[in-house]
Amino acid sequence: MATPDPAEPDGLTDEDYRRLLELRDGLRRFLRWSEQQARAAGITPAQHQLLLAVRGHPGGPPTLRDIADHLLLRHHSVVGLVDRAEEAGLVTRVGDPDDQRLVRVELTAEGARVLAALAAEHKEELQRIGLIYADLGRDLPTG
Repeated sequence: MATPDPAEPDGLTDEDYRRLLELRDGLRRFLRWSEQQARAAGITPAQHQLLLAVRGHPGGPPTLRDIADHLLLRHHSVVGLVDRAEEAGLVTRVGDPDDQRLVRVELTAEGARVLAALAAEHKEELQRIGLIYADLGRDLPTG
């Protein structure tokens, strides 16, 4: 690792900046690729994120609030997203058996099928680029 230049106020080297740029570029390329894969599967990137939030949520079907937290969205935005995904046959709303005030979201068979195909493609792509980007976080200065 290069020695930080004491003249630099942040203590970072040119190599640190190069590696940070490479990581950010890689993340942006992956996100663009992911969005293209979602569209090719016939769903929007937001719907893909919704399906992931539903399937990946620990402890069973998430509430609308849980989804909002996962997606960093406001509750009313999630309601609209779930409405559109429900109309597309990707998810369904179910009442919480323990608290009738809560609405939970589950994948339909179609939603699960679409997500499984996308997840397999994403896992393969992450493994491919992981070989390229695996060491980018190593040796970077921490706060």
